[in-house]
Amino acid sequence: MDSFEGIFEFVAVAESGGFSSAAKVLNCSTSHISRQVARLEQRLGCSLFARTTRQINLTENGTFYYQQSKQLITGLQQANEQLAQQQFNLSGTLRVSAAGGFAENYIAPALMEFAKLHPELSIDIDFNSRMVNFVEDGIDFAIRYGELNDSNLIARKLVSRSMMAVASPAYLKEYGTPTHPLQLKQHNCVITNNDNWVFQIDDTKHTIKVKGNWRSNNANVVVSACAAGLGIAYMPQRTFDSAISERTLIPVLAPFWSSGATSWIVYQNRQFQPLRTRLAIEFLLKYFEHY
Repeated sequence: MDSFEGIFEFVAVAESGGFSSAAKVLNCSTSHISRQVARLEQRLGCSLFARTTRQINLTENGTFYYQQSKQLITGLQQANEQLAQQQFNLSGTLRVSAAGGFAENYIAPALMEFAKLHPELSIDIDFNSRMVNFVEDGIDFAIRYGELNDSNLIARKLVSRSMMAVASPAYLKEYGTPTHPLQLKQHNCVITNNDNWVFQIDDTKHTIKVKGNWRSNNANVVVSACAAGLGIAYMPQRTFDSAISERTLIPVLAPFWSSGATSWIVYQNRQFQPLRTRLAIEFLLKYFEHY
């Protein structure tokens, strides 16, 4: 166990940028920090820091050892929290950003079940499709759909949903039923936040740019507009379950529907997450495991 001595002090120096500042973080003397790091370097047989009169920097070996040590400490912190959670209920506020019919009809009920398990936890869901700043907005994680572009965030796949194109009987009677995705260029389309629709044509994905005079980022409004005869809509299949069963909407272009509509849990790339965030994410992944 002697090999673990000095690791906390070493990580504190690496993250705070100096021995004095690390001593303040760990509430101990600077000489204690210095001795522990020196002993660690002696045991490892290499220098972890390059020291000058003005600053201290990690060496190449130090950078590697910091990355491994940080994972070790993070794992220990999480283990401590997991044990503590067995004795205490989750508390605080879980803040979630979500958007769309899937979030309203499926994510919200799932988080209601999570809330029942942790009655002392507050849950705040912001139904907004805007890009959020996780730090400034205090968001623990977001539910997003489709292609993700921000590489600074971690995305975990929640569900993949088959797409479906639909139109109302009245619209099809007046304008005809399309038999190929390319024919959508001659049709009015009810658009969400994406006017580039992906279809499977001859085992290859093709993107069709559509146009229309009705656009909304609310899936329920798109369904209503489509049922009112304003055009053809293309969204995840389950969005249209009620309308299809009531025959207010009719499926079209079935052979060409794409199966690549993916919803993601997206969160900030950081070493240590609050326990409430980690447990909520794992709960949702388990909840939708057989969606």
